[in-house]
Amino acid sequence: QVQLVEPGGGLVQPGGSLRLSCAASGSIFSINRMGWYRQAPGKERELVASITTDGMTTYTNSVKGRFTISRDYGRNTVYLQMNSLKLEDSAVYYCKANIRRYLGDYNEDYWGQGTQVTVSS
Repeated sequence: QVQLVEPGGGLVQPGGSLRLSCAASGSIFSINRMGWYRQAPGKERELVASITTDGMTTYTNSVKGRFTISRDYGRNTVYLQMNSLKLEDSAVYYCKANIRRYLGDYNEDYWGQGTQVTVSS
């Protein structure tokens, strides 16, 4: 059994900052890529940022220079530091991790439950 738990989220004013975290727990042999997605009402879920085991990061254009993804390998945790938040950043944010549960297992994607981020004055 694998779980991704995402505390955090909340209400923040435009220009403010917020930090999301997502911790993977359970039967985990290794974790490959980890990432953050978001989904606003009426829109499709989109990739916000991802990070590989080598620490290589990717960002969607709209958050470059404002968001930073990082990872604590020892704690199986991924973070998303969000600065200079805009109204259009409001969405439910989901973390995803590509996990191998035991030696010889296949890698499989697991999702967190989602956390609401609302940017409003």
